Amino acid sequence: MSDMKTRIYLDNAATTKTSQEVVDAMLPYFTENYGNASSIYEVGQRSKEAITTAREDIAKVLGAKTEEIYFTAGGSEADNWALKAAFEAYSKKGNHIITTKIEHHAILHTCEYLEKKGAEITYLDVDENGLVNLDELQKAIRPETILISIMFANNEIGTIEPVKEIGMIAKEHGVLFHTDAVQAFGQVPIDVDEMNIDMLSSSAHKINGPKGIGFLYIRKGVKIRSFVHGGAQERKRRAGTENVPGIVGYGVAAKRAAETMEVRTAKERELRDYFIDRVLKEIPYVKLNGDPVKRLPNNINLSFRFVEGESLLIMLDMKGIAASSGSACTSGSLDPSHVLLAIGLPHEIAHGSLRLTLGEDTTKEDLDYTLEQLKEIIGKLRDLSPLYEDFVKKQNK
Repeated sequence: MSDMKTRIYLDNAATTKTSQEVVDAMLPYFTENYGNASSIYEVGQRSKEAITTAREDIAKVLGAKTEEIYFTAGGSEADNWALKAAFEAYSKKGNHIITTKIEHHAILHTCEYLEKKGAEITYLDVDENGLVNLDELQKAIRPETILISIMFANNEIGTIEPVKEIGMIAKEHGVLFHTDAVQAFGQVPIDVDEMNIDMLSSSAHKINGPKGIGFLYIRKGVKIRSFVHGGAQERKRRAGTENVPGIVGYGVAAKRAAETMEVRTAKERELRDYFIDRVLKEIPYVKLNGDPVKRLPNNINLSFRFVEGESLLIMLDMKGIAASSGSACTSGSLDPSHVLLAIGLPHEIAHGSLRLTLGEDTTKEDLDYTLEQLKEIIGKLRDLSPLYEDFVKKQNK
C-alpha cells in the first residue's frame, strides 16, 4: 500500500469535496436556524429567507427567473421529473421523445420505463467524438414529438453538445427541450434564454456543494405537474419539508462556482491538456476519448489497449490515486460503458478505459506523479497480457 500521505483524488465527475465555505454556510441551518420553512414563526421564516436567497443565487447563474428553480434531491430525481412529467402533461399532443445513446442512466432508464407506458423513444447516434448530428435530430422530429432530452456535456468522455443549436431546433418545432446539465453547471457558462432551454437538471455535489440536493429549472409556462405529492412546498410542485442546509449549501456553491469559473476552468484546461499531451507522447497504444476541443475543462478519458480497466483502477488506488473507469465493471456489471460503445470503440478497447477528472485543488505535481505511476502500471499489465505479446510479435515480424 502507498504511504497514505499520497492521496490524489481524480474522480471529480463522480463527486467533489464540499468546500469549507459551503459547510460553514450550512452549519447554522442544522443547529440555530433549524425551523421548518413552512412555519410562520420567526425561526421558520429564517429558513424560508435562506431558501429564497439560494434560489436567487442559482437562478442568476443560469439567467433564469427565481421562481423557475425547483429544488430536488439531486440530478437523478430532476431527470426523472422532467421526463415523466412532460410525458404525462403533453400526452394529448403526442408520445414521442428524442434522446441520445450516451445519456446518463437517469435518463436512459427513465426512457425505458416510459416505453412501457406507451412512449416512443428515438435514441440518436453520436459521432466518434460523442457529438450529436443536428441534421439527424431535425429528421427525427415528428408531429407527435413532445420532448428532446440531450445532455449538456457527457459525464464520461466530457464532450459538450451543441446545446444552443439543439434549443433552436426544438423551439422552431414547438418541442420542449430538456438538458441534463449535471456535469456542465458551474463548469461552462449557461444561459437558459439564449440557449432556448425549457428544463435543466443539476446536482450540487458536482460543484463542491453537498450531496442529496439538486434542482430542476422549469421555464415559466411549461406545463409540468407535481412529482412528489403532499404539502405545498416548491410552489405545490414538489412536496416534502425542504432540505434547508442542503439548499443553502447549493446556493453558496453555485455562486462560488460562477465567480471562480473563468480562472478555475482556465487552470483545469491547461492541466488537462498538459496531461493528455504527455500520455499520448509517452505511452504507446492509447486513445483519447471525447472531443479534443469541445470538452469539459476537467475531463480526461483515455483507452489503453491490452489493459483491463478494473485492474488499472485497483493498482492506481494502491498508489493512492482515485480514478474511475470508462467501463462499469467496478459497479458489478461486466459490460463496457454504453458511452464508449456508442462512439464506436470495440469491447476490448472500451474495457481498458480510464477517466480522470480534475478538481480545483489538482496540481501539476499530482498529474506528474499520476503519469509516472500510470506508465509503470500499464507496463506491468501489458507484460501479463497474452494479447499484447502476440501483438508485439506481429509488429516485429
